[in-house]
Amino acid sequence: MSEQRSHPHPSPLPGREREMKETRNAFGEALLELAAKDKDIVALTADLPGSTRLSWFKEKFSERFFDFGVAEANMLSVAAGLALSGKKPFVSTFAVFVEKAFEQIRQTIAYNNLPVRIIATHGGLTVGEDGASHQTVEDLALMRALPNMTVVIPADYYEAKSAISRIYHHPGPVYVRLARAAFPVVFDESYQFELGRAKIVRGGRDVTICACGLMLSYSLRAAELLERAGLSAQVVNVSTLKPLDERIIDYVRATGGVAVSVEEHSLIGGLGGALAELLSAQGLRLERVGIEDRFGQSGRPEELLAHYGLTAESIAQAVRRADSSARA
Repeated sequence: MSEQRSHPHPSPLPGREREMKETRNAFGEALLELAAKDKDIVALTADLPGSTRLSWFKEKFSERFFDFGVAEANMLSVAAGLALSGKKPFVSTFAVFVEKAFEQIRQTIAYNNLPVRIIATHGGLTVGEDGASHQTVEDLALMRALPNMTVVIPADYYEAKSAISRIYHHPGPVYVRLARAAFPVVFDESYQFELGRAKIVRGGRDVTICACGLMLSYSLRAAELLERAGLSAQVVNVSTLKPLDERIIDYVRATGGVAVSVEEHSLIGGLGGALAELLSAQGLRLERVGIEDRFGQSGRPEELLAHYGLTAESIAQAVRRADSSARA
């Protein structure tokens, strides 16, 4: 088959959300910079060098590039062997095709705690017209359940680029979820991703919105809508899903013990599930915004986000519900 297969609390920059950049481009660029300095970095894909931006790596470092065709299980097993041999493998394919090799990820990579960096592009509903067969809304739950696995969901291009540079130094397996579509830009080139850190990106008094990936920009827009209605929402970027930053408990307590989770993922097992586990033990309230227990469908990204209730207006409504429930 061909490539037709389908500071501690940084503030978002005013107006930057109108700029759109692809997180998968950030991966391609960051990997080139790293590989120029480290000859042990190798790149692996399965018939998708262009879509994953590994074609850029192939052009410059062809002797360190491996294309396995439509053989994801083989690719992940080889990545484990390369890691055991002292190489530093970055593996990239569509998120839905990573799932095909779950057994190999579990048995050869996570079980052995090997430093294989799995960069999954085309995650979530925003794959768009390719439809349910290519829209992964369960990948974070799968990867989060694996012992030793670190799970990262960058919010924008700049965080993605910083995250790739950071996980290069991580001693164990990492799953990074990126997108097909361009994301609104929230940060700038000075932003520094910190593994395992949830960061406040907007202050607030009444409720805490915890978001990951694309939904951070939508949550910031929701906070603006709420502010006009007299409700002050704190927004936290939870770009590391695992390990989850337990300081989120303090963030939520500071806003009256009320939180709302927002994710482009199933409500089962993703950010909402992780926060429910964390906050329920502390007696804190949580309202979850995400995809109900169903698959995606074909459509333009913005249409799909609206259909599945992942808009700034929907997030604002959820915050109002959570706030009203807390005051009842």
